[in-house]
Amino acid sequence: MTDTARERLLDELSAVSRRYLASYALLTQAAADRLGLHPTDLQCLNLLVLEDGRPVTTGRIAELTGLTTGAATRLVDRLEKAGYVVRERDAADRRRVLVATVPEKITHFRRMWERLGDGWVALFDDLDEAQLTLLIGHLRRTAEFGTVQVARLRAGGDGA
Repeated sequence: MTDTARERLLDELSAVSRRYLASYALLTQAAADRLGLHPTDLQCLNLLVLEDGRPVTTGRIAELTGLTTGAATRLVDRLEKAGYVVRERDAADRRRVLVATVPEKITHFRRMWERLGDGWVALFDDLDEAQLTLLIGHLRRTAEFGTVQVARLRAGGDGA
């Protein structure tokens, strides 16, 4: 592949990635609106569900979201007010407070994502195992890259 062809493909990948991210942000906004949540709160709830339903500390929520502990505490306050999480004392260490999801609300949350995801698997019907593996690797790398960029921006970096 020539340098020019590669550059053209990387430019296209950048444009497609930006459109994908914008589309997903708009989907997140619409889903958050439907549930009466802020988009950041919706994504935090998504991350909590991915923690396999295990209660976590507010500090862990700060790690997952890239928020400060103060901002994570306010986020938990909003999720608690909306009925999606509760705070409970850690049985092993009563000084520690854990944030647990409310099963009934999470069932509703999952149902919404399942309805939105109807047809998701069909998008990949024409891909073989190697192509699916490539996509998974790409998504993992971009998620990790995004996490690094969030930390950079929060530390005062310009993101450039």
